Amino acid sequence: MKTQLTLISHALCPYVQRAAIVLMEKGVEFSRRDVDLKNKPDWFTAISPLGKTPVLQVDADSIFESAVICEFLDETHAPRLHPEQALERAHHRSWIEFASALLNAIGVFYNSVDSAALAASVRTLRIRFEQIESVLGSGPYFAGDRFTLVDAAFAPVFRYFEVFDVIEDFAFFCDLSKVSAWRVQLSARDSVRRAVHADYPALLLDFLRDRGSELSRRMSMPATKSQGVTTRVAMPQAIT
Repeated sequence: MKTQLTLISHALCPYVQRAAIVLMEKGVEFSRRDVDLKNKPDWFTAISPLGKTPVLQVDADSIFESAVICEFLDETHAPRLHPEQALERAHHRSWIEFASALLNAIGVFYNSVDSAALAASVRTLRIRFEQIESVLGSGPYFAGDRFTLVDAAFAPVFRYFEVFDVIEDFAFFCDLSKVSAWRVQLSARDSVRRAVHADYPALLLDFLRDRGSELSRRMSMPATKSQGVTTRVAMPQAIT
């Protein structure tokens, strides 16, 4: 009997995107079921002990945590997205963890309470991207021509900046040619584009406006000069 896979998701969760990307890279049939994390149904809390998405339902079983889900999929479905050599796999897992740390830093950025905190978070993110620039090769992906789980982990990171870039020019990627090229390459990949709903940009903009943060305040300002750069809140192109 064919295994039934259901990805329990939330529309804005970057970790859900990781799992969805891996599923699509492997050509695995799956259904998707969104939950409201502000009003979690009982059935969801029963299968997600941490109350978070994603959860992958595999027939009657459930797996939670995106890293575990992606590793499970890579072990059970071709093509393999991890390297064959153990040391290289460990290297890739390290950079997947780095991507998770970047997502935490992005949260600090959009929750920054004032201009000083926002500027500090911008510097932190810039330093992290400089670190990535120093280890990237000639591309087009993290490990060269082959798409890997590292790429699946970083694609949702870069997606945030498609929306941040229409709010204000923070120069996150200025003079980082390798990171910039990697970001563009990932954004164009079919699995990455299809990992979110078409209304993702609008949903993220609404989410950011409601944070009560410095970024929220700048989004409410008319298109003008803010902190020496142009604030230009506009609707980004829908992701399809």
